[in-house]
Amino acid sequence: MKDKDTCEIYCFDESKVRRVQELLQNQDIQRMTKMFKVLADETRMKIAYALCQEDEMCVCDVANIIGSSLATASHHLRTLKQLGLAKYRKEGKLVFYSLEDEHVRQLVQIASTHSKEVVTHGK
Repeated sequence: MKDKDTCEIYCFDESKVRRVQELLQNQDIQRMTKMFKVLADETRMKIAYALCQEDEMCVCDVANIIGSSLATASHHLRTLKQLGLAKYRKEGKLVFYSLEDEHVRQLVQIASTHSKEVVTHGK
């Protein structure tokens, strides 16, 4: 016998549904989705994870860490910056990137912790 993963009857909590729908209207879901799409790329997640380990890194460091060309690293860093996940500063001929803020760091760290738990618990 298979477990059913849907309700066997249709009913809903009208006040709960209305409250959550109102909260949802006040969120920028499209921007939130874009943020996760950007981090869903394996190379960009590697970069974000690397930036969690150090306060900032130059494009050359990032390229070496991910094993890519400067152009490829720069492209991915620019994508992270355009969505507000990373920021940069220029020092002479070098460009240093860092995570935009602590929230981005927390997202990456939570994803890392969760993925380790999934592996540990065999899910």
